[in-house]
Amino acid sequence: MPQPQQRYRERPSRLPGAVVWTWDAPDRPLSEPRSVLPDGCMDLIWSDGRIVVAGPDTHAFEVEPQNRASCAAIRCAPGTAPVLLGVPAYELRDHRAELADLWPPAAVRRLTERIDEAPDPAAALERFALDRITATGPPDPRTVAVAEGLRRGGSVAAMAAEAGLGARQLHRRSLAAFGYGPKTLARVLRLQRALELIRTGLPYADAACAAGCTDQAHLAREMRDLAGTTLGAYFAAANSETPLPSGSSTTA
Repeated sequence: MPQPQQRYRERPSRLPGAVVWTWDAPDRPLSEPRSVLPDGCMDLIWSDGRIVVAGPDTHAFEVEPQNRASCAAIRCAPGTAPVLLGVPAYELRDHRAELADLWPPAAVRRLTERIDEAPDPAAALERFALDRITATGPPDPRTVAVAEGLRRGGSVAAMAAEAGLGARQLHRRSLAAFGYGPKTLARVLRLQRALELIRTGLPYADAACAAGCTDQAHLAREMRDLAGTTLGAYFAAANSETPLPSGSSTTA
């Protein structure tokens, strides 16, 4: 029996902390929107001759059926994309923007043509990101360390102390690097941690505690606030078809 086509594929990128991913839209028209949850990341997405930047989300982003075209993308770890793009993350919070609205049109046109003509658009987009980060230099190691510590479940206060940053300094750097303050990033990463645990088969209550929530009710509230849905409804929808990646969108 033939195996079903795997429409979403991803692999680790050579850009530290990033993931290269592709989405192959089915031949049949899609009828339902897809809810994309916040994950603290920013994506550069190539599709139909366009490059779109998916900014950091504070709530679920609905991808309408007509916008779910085949695409190739790179998902940058928290704090990386603003350095690569030269744009502070808070300017793109809860927003999808054409790269041509952020950069000189001629530069975007040359880049788009290069990716359009590449045999592997995802690899071409990754090459661009690697070249850019070489030219700009890496993101601030202190904000990267804060994001990694929060991803592992550390507290904001502990991460600030480890980074040698005061509360105001950390908040200011976080706005530029992540698009929002460190407490919001901690909530987003905690929710993603809980969802990953649930996908492994862990019961909701156990996943909530392991991820750092006080109890299952706390996780349920975070799911409503950040995702606009319930755990049961989210996983039912995710199991109904091959999902889009959790923190990205195919269009602006």
